[in-house]
This record gives sequence, C-alpha cells and structure tokens, in this order.
Amino acid sequence: MAGGGRPVFQVTTDRDSAPWWERTGRGEFAVQRCEACGTARFPARAFCPACRAERWRWEAVAPEGTVESWIVSHQAFGGAGTGGGGPYVVVMVRPAAVPDCLLHGGWRASREPVGGERVRGVFTAGELTLVDWEPAGE
Repeated sequence: MAGGGRPVFQVTTDRDSAPWWERTGRGEFAVQRCEACGTARFPARAFCPACRAERWRWEAVAPEGTVESWIVSHQAFGGAGTGGGGPYVVVMVRPAAVPDCLLHGGWRASREPVGGERVRGVFTAGELTLVDWEPAGE
C-alpha cells in the first residue's frame, strides 16, 4: 500500500452478506448467481435485480477486475495507535465477474494505480477478512 497503514473500519455482517464474509475468511471470492436467469450479482441480496427471482447460489470466481477510480486519503481514521494513519490509497474496482458492480478496497502496491489497470484481489485478514487489490501484472 502506498505510504502508510491500513485504516480501521468497523464492519458488521447481515443476513445477506454473512455467507460472503465467511467465504472471504477462507480466501474465496464469490458472487451470487441467479438460478432463474443466470445473472451474477454483488453485493448479496435476496432478489435478483434482473428478474426478481429468489433462487440463487454462491459461485466462486477469480478475484480480478479493473481499476475504475481511486483516492489518496490523508485523513487518519481510528485514532492514535489503531493503525489508521495515512496517507493510504483506496481503489474502486470493477470486478470481471460482475461488471455492473464497483467494489472498494485498499491498494497494495508501492505506486498509485492507473485507470483501467487490471488488478487481482488480495485477502487481508482481520476481524473480518477484507478484499484489497494489487496490480495483476506484478
């Protein structure tokens, strides 16, 4: 990550997202796939946005995508001693498996990202395992 430690966030799971968090804890990147129309979706939800069906399954996919945007934050989160110092880079990634979605995550490289750059997910263990991003070609 460029220039500093990881910010501290409090994340809570809910009925729809709990299975996703369990999978990331095992190092698996997954999306929901509608059993009625085949649409891949993220974030997790009870109904398919394409056909409104309530039938779906979890599907492991490669944690790959492209950089859509990013910010360099100089704001420390979490207070002194919590590892939330800055600056740090947060990227917005368009996952290959669900191109209509945008995911945020920490940047895990010593340089700033480039728009349209191919990236791969990196699992960062903590209270909940987060998905961060690094350049795919390095």
